[in-house]
Amino acid sequence: MTSIVAIVGRPNVGKSTLFNRLSRSRDSLVDDTPGVTRDRLYASVRWNGKPFIIIDTGGFDNQGKELLADQIRDQVITAITESDRIIFMMDGRLGLMPGDGEVADLLRRSNKKVFTVVNKIDGPEQEHLIHEFFSLGSEKLYSLSAAHGYGLKALMEDVIHGLSGEDIMPEKDSQVRVAVLGRPNAGKSSLINRILGSDRLLVSESPGTTRDSIDSLFTYNEREYLLIDTAGIRRKSRVREKIDKFSMIKAIRSIDRCHVAVVLLDAGEGIAEQDARICGFAIDRFRGLVLAVNKWDLIRKDSEARRSLDNAIDRQLKFISFAPRINLSALTGERVKKLFEKIDLVYEHFCKRISTGELNRAVEEMIRKRPPPQSGRSRLKFFYATQTGIKPPTFIIFINRPKMVHFSYRRFMINQLRECFDLKHTPIRLIFRERRRH
Repeated sequence: MTSIVAIVGRPNVGKSTLFNRLSRSRDSLVDDTPGVTRDRLYASVRWNGKPFIIIDTGGFDNQGKELLADQIRDQVITAITESDRIIFMMDGRLGLMPGDGEVADLLRRSNKKVFTVVNKIDGPEQEHLIHEFFSLGSEKLYSLSAAHGYGLKALMEDVIHGLSGEDIMPEKDSQVRVAVLGRPNAGKSSLINRILGSDRLLVSESPGTTRDSIDSLFTYNEREYLLIDTAGIRRKSRVREKIDKFSMIKAIRSIDRCHVAVVLLDAGEGIAEQDARICGFAIDRFRGLVLAVNKWDLIRKDSEARRSLDNAIDRQLKFISFAPRINLSALTGERVKKLFEKIDLVYEHFCKRISTGELNRAVEEMIRKRPPPQSGRSRLKFFYATQTGIKPPTFIIFINRPKMVHFSYRRFMINQLRECFDLKHTPIRLIFRERRRH
């Protein structure tokens, strides 16, 4: 299970600056929020080989009669509850403020591991500014300049020390792990209940590794599936605009554990930004993907509504055009069993192996069909291609100058691989690696 590190503190102490430095650093970044997400509220980071999710929270507002506005209070408390570790930030230039003490008290009651950070300390000559912050009772303070990186290495090495990595579940070759994801009220619970309530499914329950979750192990048409429950994806009445990022944490943890993500879309409500976010996270993690349009019975006879939905999917989810789609109704059971045909199709492509000979012949044909562009006198030379893994299909192509490969040529080769080897319904990981001369 991916660990979570939250950054909390008053407004303007540098939380977002630290978040941006961690999520954008070439040294620490593994995969950022997907291209369809621009809110920068959370990111997947790897520091010294340890993967974790970093969360940027809203600032505690200590202006006015009430220290914490309701939404900000609920937002931060939710972040603290969800997190494994917390970075508590304060402003070294302003000095210790009353609001800092309020935050410290809240964190002390949480019983979470807290790293107390005094930000805006740009160098050793400003270290004396941290002394007054010891009055909060912290045994250790970290001097930091989130803007310039001073003290960042020492802080992050302590943050990740002893941090658990992703939980790798024992995997059966025949078992397909499926996460059903979706916005609140898209019908996810109804779909899960419909699946588990079918007479043809043999169901047993086992404790899950995600919080507040029960995984369901069941068999359908002689194939074993592990349905990963994502019941934590809920919209809470007291946290409206801010809750999306915390519900997404639940989705991320489920995606990390699955082979195939079934993203449930609401035919009545249309396509929302959060649908694209969930799909983007699945693609970033190279998971198989099925689009399931629920509540199809509501628009089946409305040609205008169907056309509008099709256009919205084509426009807003065009980056996952390879994902198969199925229209169903969890309420009536219409086509629910057909969903497993789509899951099986994606999983088959997800696990496909290609022989080295076939792969290299295909690469030669791609280059013949569309030679790679030149850059000045430099030319790309392709030497050898091999498949190094499945789930998803992963290919390495050895060339002379990997940095010369334009994203459009990478996309061309991925599309050609899909066509040549019937990999139409799976993400493909394509790696260009330099072949070094000995």
